[in-house]
Amino acid sequence: MPEQPVDAAGMTYSEPDDLRSVRVFVSERARALGMAAERIDLLTIAVSELTTNTLQHSGGGGHIQIWADNGHLFCDVVDGGGPRAFGRAMPSAEAFRGRGLAIVERICDSVQTLAVPGGTLVRLCLRL
Repeated sequence: MPEQPVDAAGMTYSEPDDLRSVRVFVSERARALGMAAERIDLLTIAVSELTTNTLQHSGGGGHIQIWADNGHLFCDVVDGGGPRAFGRAMPSAEAFRGRGLAIVERICDSVQTLAVPGGTLVRLCLRL
């Protein structure tokens, strides 16, 4: 997993009203880092899914950091929740829940997860 630079732009979120700000932050930062518009939409969907899951399932908020390196954009979503189950099959269209992480995994070039003190880090990577 590449090292996160100390000057990576970041923001904290803690309640549902913050989700709009999360999407705006991610979109504007990705644009400033040179990401193509259609890729920005994918990144924004992925981050929105993760941050919504944080608020629904972890009982708290989290922190996002975003940066570019070597032709790729990285976005870390860190929260107090437990490990994420990536690598699963897409739930059926009739399933009530469970599609969010599968969607994230399919629209990003790579997704990595790591236990960190007090929670979990999910790192998204998309080509610029």
